[in-house]
Amino acid sequence: MLSVLVKLFLTCIVCVNGLKSMYSSMDEGLGECRQDDKDNCSSFSDLEQDYNSNFLYPSWVHVGVVACGDRQPETTVAVKAIMVTARSPVYFHIFTEDNLKVLFQQEFDSWPDDLVNKMQFQLYSITYPPEKFDEWKKVFKTCATQRLFMPIILKNVDSLLYIDTDILLMRPVQDIWAHFAKFNSSQLAAVAPEHESPNAGWYNRFARHPYFGKLGINSGVMLMNLTRIRQFPWLQHIDEYFDTYRYNISWGDQDLLNILFHHYPEFVYIFDCSWNYRPDHCMYMSVCRPAELYGISVLHGNRGVLHNQNQPAFKSVYNAFNNYKFDGLLNLLKAMKVNLSKLKFEEGRCESVKDLFYKQFQHHV
Repeated sequence: MLSVLVKLFLTCIVCVNGLKSMYSSMDEGLGECRQDDKDNCSSFSDLEQDYNSNFLYPSWVHVGVVACGDRQPETTVAVKAIMVTARSPVYFHIFTEDNLKVLFQQEFDSWPDDLVNKMQFQLYSITYPPEKFDEWKKVFKTCATQRLFMPIILKNVDSLLYIDTDILLMRPVQDIWAHFAKFNSSQLAAVAPEHESPNAGWYNRFARHPYFGKLGINSGVMLMNLTRIRQFPWLQHIDEYFDTYRYNISWGDQDLLNILFHHYPEFVYIFDCSWNYRPDHCMYMSVCRPAELYGISVLHGNRGVLHNQNQPAFKSVYNAFNNYKFDGLLNLLKAMKVNLSKLKFEEGRCESVKDLFYKQFQHHV
């Protein structure tokens, strides 16, 4: 612990003047939007809520997500999956393009009152430092790096569950939120490993930049203690790593987080693969032991598998949530089982472990 404090102290001494300058320029520069993109740009001064000692809805779960391009329908399904099993209120911070805001509003307005009465949501415009607006917006997938700026924008939010749009929670969101209580005094983020085996690892075989641990982390599901992040020169480091490795990164914001956590591994709390279950865990053989034992807690349909035919078990669950008419969780579970039962068993593919896809969910019906 002493070494961690010394490291942070020395870091702050070195960077404090630069950090003050950086935040000063951001607070001034972000008050203006690019003339050719006014519709999809807001200033930090517009979006930041006035900070005070009372955090926004401190007893609620806060969820952050970024949706640009064609990701609006997928995002509403992710929100639906969270709300149908939520045991207490949830506040959604949705960062999106202005033309998509009305679609979110219309979708949520169509939901039953008993569901929407236990949720709040705020729609934010996509916001980056104006001098690098185009660069940040286009890194990896459109707007994906927006999440890196959430700690600064959401100044009066203490903690946040960030999810990619292709995420489906298979159990109450309060269960993953409970991991915050397990953080030690230096940890500020929780993530799952990118892989379980070095034989299939991407970072250990192909990365051209530093990464966390032996196999790297996947950032599609990430608990963020925003208060602790704000006490660290977060954006200064992210900006430095982007300038240094911009031509060496393949996965955008995830790579930048891997670089950061490589240098500050003490910041990271690792939860197991069942909290970020992806095709990698079953496409060749089943490699996520916790999911085998207890079922999948969070389904992550990356590689486009929620919509294509590459791993239809993921698409089957997504379709069940997408088509769910709020007519009871038993019917939702039945739809999952019916969809999955239609899949042909193929050894070495995710269909071979299709029972895992509802094993955890059925405990909450």
